[in-house]
Amino acid sequence: MPSSSSPSRRSPAAPHTLVRGLSTRHVQFIALGSAIGTGLFYGSADAIRLAGPAVLLGYLASGLAVFMVMRALGEMAVRDPGAGSFGRYARTHLGPLAGFVTGWMFVLEMLVVAVADVTALTIYLGHWWPQVPGWCWVVATIALVTALNLIHVRVFGETEFWLSLIKVTAIVAMIVAGVVILALGLDTPGGAQVGVHNLWSDGGFAPYGAWGVLLSLTVVVFAFGGIETLGLSAAEAEDPVRAIPRAINTIPWRVLLFYVGAVGVVLCLAPWSTITGRSSAFVQIFDTVGLPAAANVLNAVVITAAFSALNAITFSIGRMLHGLADQGDAPASFARTNARGVPFVAVGMVAVALVVALVLQLVMPGGVFVLIASVASFATVFVWLMILLSHQAMRRREGAGAFAAPAWPVGSWLAIAFMVGVLALLAAGDATRPALWTGLAALVVLVVAQRLRGPDRDEDAEREGAVREGAEGPVVTEAGRRTR
Repeated sequence: MPSSSSPSRRSPAAPHTLVRGLSTRHVQFIALGSAIGTGLFYGSADAIRLAGPAVLLGYLASGLAVFMVMRALGEMAVRDPGAGSFGRYARTHLGPLAGFVTGWMFVLEMLVVAVADVTALTIYLGHWWPQVPGWCWVVATIALVTALNLIHVRVFGETEFWLSLIKVTAIVAMIVAGVVILALGLDTPGGAQVGVHNLWSDGGFAPYGAWGVLLSLTVVVFAFGGIETLGLSAAEAEDPVRAIPRAINTIPWRVLLFYVGAVGVVLCLAPWSTITGRSSAFVQIFDTVGLPAAANVLNAVVITAAFSALNAITFSIGRMLHGLADQGDAPASFARTNARGVPFVAVGMVAVALVVALVLQLVMPGGVFVLIASVASFATVFVWLMILLSHQAMRRREGAGAFAAPAWPVGSWLAIAFMVGVLALLAAGDATRPALWTGLAALVVLVVAQRLRGPDRDEDAEREGAVREGAEGPVVTEAGRRTR
């Protein structure tokens, strides 16, 4: 439990100290909103086209695997809620190379996703104000999200709370609207009858068989990408021992409601084969209701989802860079915090990296940038796999702790097998194969970079950042180690 080891017990003016400013309410809504983004609103159409109605099984299986990942991360975070989270856990339990690769792979993943979110926001805002140049939206979006992250971690938490509340309300409203349509037996504008029979009447429940369900996993799992951001919030939670378990334990009903429930309702409203992927599958709910402002309503929801995701990504990259710097795996300046405990150099670097990445997106040939973007697909599963392996090593060495992951060790091994299986499935499809090869290439580059970096600086960082044990007992060093 965080007592003398809590950053809040040290001066917030210390140059490398984060401040505990996230309440339990903030942490719960960060968890609630972290996996609800454009991946759900638009990615679901691609998953449906691969598996048909049986995609619901894909969401259930992926949700269960992700829950095991988060329980593993939760046990480590409750035991040691320090900066850098899973990057530092990989370093502590698997070694310096694992920590370096995990941390930087996550940074690359989130940066590419952030570029996609900024691009999406530019398109969505341009739908309402087409006369405004796209670069204006890019500058305004990056400036606003950077400012929100520089003020105070509590401002970030409060912003995410309200944005997540809007997203959750919108999804619940769409589900309720769909259920009303089903209960009343209304027909769609195209004349198709609504009803649960649509789950099996158009080629069967699994029109492409088990292989279609397996292929859909390569799309489905990425809808949950970013959920690991919750682990990074532990270092700044006022009461991580209470907040983290509460937030993680909401994952099962979130999966059932927001993914299985929402996608299930959509599949009942019309034959799955009519979902082309050219627009969001959720548009059908609004079209069926006949809401005149359907396009504008959906546009507002997706703008909220994309901005919320970008806000969380800026937070997560900044905290991961702070943690990497603390353990000597990134420039030391990234560990600097201002008087409010915000790692301002790291957050500022996120803004610079976004601008550079967006410029590269414009000047690079489309195929080259698609290859770079595919790193995010590989990195998402890779980071989850490293969390599971770190947890395995911790449990073997230290035994079970508070908020112990369930079904140990069988559940953990099944989740690891699931992640390895998804990585293997990336090689099976023409559309996903570049994600595997590009991801492996990025992994090799990171391994070489770590080896060329020189001697490991963990011991130096620990000596420089260590705070001697005082009357209050053990403390956490700036390098993230607990002194005994």
